Amino acid sequence: MQQVLITDDVHPLLIRSLEEMGYQCHYHPQISLEQSTAMLQDVEGIVMKAKIKATRRFLEQAPKLRWIARLGSGLDNIDLEAAEDFAIAVLSAPEGNCNAVAEHAIGMLLGLLNKIVKCDAAVRQLSWQREANRGAELAGKTIGIIGYGHTGAAFAKKLAGFDVQVLVYDRFKKDLEIDAPYIDVSALATIQQESEIISLHVSLNPSSQHMVDAAFISACNHPFILINTARGQVVKTKDLVEGLQTKKILGACLDVYENEKPNTFSEYEKELYSTLYNFENVVLTPHVAGWTKESKERIAQVLISKLGNLKA
Repeated sequence: MQQVLITDDVHPLLIRSLEEMGYQCHYHPQISLEQSTAMLQDVEGIVMKAKIKATRRFLEQAPKLRWIARLGSGLDNIDLEAAEDFAIAVLSAPEGNCNAVAEHAIGMLLGLLNKIVKCDAAVRQLSWQREANRGAELAGKTIGIIGYGHTGAAFAKKLAGFDVQVLVYDRFKKDLEIDAPYIDVSALATIQQESEIISLHVSLNPSSQHMVDAAFISACNHPFILINTARGQVVKTKDLVEGLQTKKILGACLDVYENEKPNTFSEYEKELYSTLYNFENVVLTPHVAGWTKESKERIAQVLISKLGNLKA
C-alpha cells in the first residue's frame, strides 16, 4: 500500500479521503524535521506545513516520493527546483485560506483605525477616554495591494463595500485586468505615491525578501499604514521600526514576522521586537490570519481535489 506521511495537524476529512484513495496515512502532527527525515524511505506523499524544510538533501532521502501537499499557500520552505528534478509534484492550497486571510486583514485594519485594542485595554482598567481614542474611517482612503493572487484578490473583494479606491500591483501579472470600478491596476510607484494604506500579499522569494525597507518607505509620498499577512521576511523589521519612529509609517497590522520563534531571539532581536511591541499604533497577531475552523476544512477539500486530479 502506498504510504503518506502527514507532519502537521489536518482536518479529519483529509485523512479519510486519502485512505479512500488507497493510501496508508502515517499521521504525526508533532513530528520534528529530524524525525520526519527518518521516515522518508517508503513514502509516496507528504502533507506538510512550514516546519518541514523540503531541501534538496531532504528530498534525496525520499526515493519513492511523488508528491508534496502544502497545507496553505507558501512554498518558500520547499526546494521547487529540486522537486522538479526528482519529478515530485508540489501542490498547495491558497484557495483554501485566502478568505480567512482577507477577513483577518480587514479586522486588523479596522481595529487599528478605531483604536480597538487600545480602547479594550483602557476600559478593562476603568479608563474612559473618548476623545483620546477618536478613530478614523476607512471610507475615502486609497489602499494599495501588492500581490494579486488568491489572497490579494480576496482582500480587494472585501473592500468593495467600504467606499475606498484600491490600487493593485502584481509583478507576475503584466496584463492584469480587473472588472471592478473601485479597483485600478497600477505600477508599484503609483501605489507608493498615492496609497494611504499598503497591504502585502506576495510570496517569499529573492525578489520580495526585504521588499519593504528604508528605500521603499522613503519612496512613499506620504505616511501610510502597512498591513503584512504574507511573509515576515518581506518587511525589514529594523526599517519598519524606524519608519514608525519617524512617523513615515502611521501604523502597522502584522500577522507575520522575520523571526517567529521568540525563544530564539538574539539580544538585538529582543530589543528590536520589544520596541515594535511598544507602539500603540501597531496591531499584532501570531501568524493566524489564515487559521480558521473553516479554512482548515477548505484547505483539506482543495488538496483532496488536486490529489484526485494527480492520480487520475
